[in-house]
Amino acid sequence: MPALVIVGASLAGLRAAQGARRGGWEGEIVVVGEERHMPYARPPLSKELLTDAAQGVGDHLLPAELEATWLLGKRASGLDRRARRVALAGGEELAYERLVIATGCEPRRWAGPGAELAGVHTIRRAEDALALRAALAGAERVAILGAGFIGCEVAASARALGLEVSLFELASTPLPVLGPDLGERCAALHRAHGVVLRLGTGIASLRGAGGRVVAVELADGTVLDADLVVVALGAVPGTGWLAESGLALEPGVRCDVTLTAVGDPDVLAAGDVAAWPYPLAGKGLIRVEHWTNAAEQGSLAGRNAVLAPAARETFGGVPSFWSDQYGVRIQAVGLPALAQRMHLIEESEDGSRFVAVGERDGRAVGAVAFDGARRLPHYRRLIGEPLDLDALLAAIADDRHALQNRPTTATARTT
Repeated sequence: MPALVIVGASLAGLRAAQGARRGGWEGEIVVVGEERHMPYARPPLSKELLTDAAQGVGDHLLPAELEATWLLGKRASGLDRRARRVALAGGEELAYERLVIATGCEPRRWAGPGAELAGVHTIRRAEDALALRAALAGAERVAILGAGFIGCEVAASARALGLEVSLFELASTPLPVLGPDLGERCAALHRAHGVVLRLGTGIASLRGAGGRVVAVELADGTVLDADLVVVALGAVPGTGWLAESGLALEPGVRCDVTLTAVGDPDVLAAGDVAAWPYPLAGKGLIRVEHWTNAAEQGSLAGRNAVLAPAARETFGGVPSFWSDQYGVRIQAVGLPALAQRMHLIEESEDGSRFVAVGERDGRAVGAVAFDGARRLPHYRRLIGEPLDLDALLAAIADDRHALQNRPTTATARTT
């Protein structure tokens, strides 16, 4: 009997299986995963799993008690939508009634000179983190290419291990998606913990000796010693196995608002690999590579897979993410990268805790908090709504849980 087949055995795939069962799917569920592990939490890969030598993948497994068949260590190699079959590497095929694609992303690798050298790492899977942890134990100088979330978290972890860290970023600040002002606050945080920031310059090559990396050459000709390099240049959606499927794949698996693949009602997608229309993005599609999005989309894709297309629920989740660096929790809701300006709405007296709201065309499009988790649910409700700064500041003035004292003026610092 044809099954519900879920390709991808990480968070989104697990949640899809759970969502389908809760939604009433009584038939077989088959979950295909390229890794040999049951689903595990990925956020610790750049944090706890790097800094605690006693931890292993088993410490971060996700509860996965449900009736399903798990095909682990199996890689999907193709999709025949006409025959309704998923091909696996090795020749096996799986028939499906409905298919959920949850294959996530792959790290973007360094493709320039020196890519073949030993000592060059990426981090996406548990084995990547364990290999990097072993390498860090024998390193002194670590170079990290890319100051996005993974690069910044690895930098913080390496500093916690007492290593010298250089963080390279082509943009003018770390975490460029937060904008220049908040990015500069992130830069100050890293500098305060001893990280050397190399911003606004590209990498020309990785230099080696004896087959191992020994230095990073910048675009301006500067050469800096490094005995370990971590490449954190972002990720690309895991759609290679779908190249001949006929699905629309740019910028990921193109979906409608119900997470149904464009042009095929029997295929859905969830998590990092899914691209869907989001109101704040105008006519464009977005992909979100964060934990909460994978969990929420996975659950909905599983529930929707049970239903006829006309009965499927629209995905209305507000994107959110968090990052822990040096004991500071950086959190955001919405899409702060879309903001035309950021308004610093709340701030503690010492400046260590704050909340900023991003505005575009008069609407709130995102909010960012440094150690302000308690405040974010309020700002989450504002996303997509007209932004009335006077009313917002008045509400904060009456809120005894706000980060700052009562504002003396109805204004916000704007960048």
